[in-house]
Amino acid sequence: MEHPRTRRGTVPLPPQTGRGGAGDARRRNGPVRAGRADAPRRSGSGARSGSGAAPRTGGAPRLPQPARSPTAAAPPAARRRMPDPRLTGLGTGLFSVLVTVTLGWLDRLLLGASQTAYGVLFLPVCVLCGLWVRRADLLAAPVVVPIAFAVGILPLAKDGDGPGARLMALATALATQVGWLYGGTLLAALTVLVRRVVLVARRRRATTRR
Repeated sequence: MEHPRTRRGTVPLPPQTGRGGAGDARRRNGPVRAGRADAPRRSGSGARSGSGAAPRTGGAPRLPQPARSPTAAAPPAARRRMPDPRLTGLGTGLFSVLVTVTLGWLDRLLLGASQTAYGVLFLPVCVLCGLWVRRADLLAAPVVVPIAFAVGILPLAKDGDGPGARLMALATALATQVGWLYGGTLLAALTVLVRRVVLVARRRRATTRR
């Protein structure tokens, strides 16, 4: 009765621990290997998706716009603006003298030496001198226009036999047309004064903004 008990007690059990350890190792190593094998695939797919998604984030590629010329971009009001030259004091004097002498000779040839017509044409010349003189020489315009008036009226003065007669004719013409002389000088002075006031106002605005 005791022999079979001893056989049952001495029967060796199968090595389950070894099988379990190998199985556990395989189970542990299996996901690791799979993870290692899948890592480059995932990284490659991520790089591809990243490289493909980079241009899509900015939307459709924009074509370079053609450069616009300054003349095309300029508003129509700027194109129609009158020329705005800046003359020095000497340049203003030469301009006024040349214009008045030309007007005097044209008046003598076409209008029969009409001194009234010459005085009327002298007024726009004074305004242009006040507008075109540069800022540093604003006071030159009211000074040079009377000289230009006197030089330009020489062709309209009556011819005399000698220099004395010509000087008397010039003095007579200046005395009779002194209204145009004062009027043109006053217009030049007013134009220069307005420009001066505008310049001072702009400087004050610039200083207040700063």
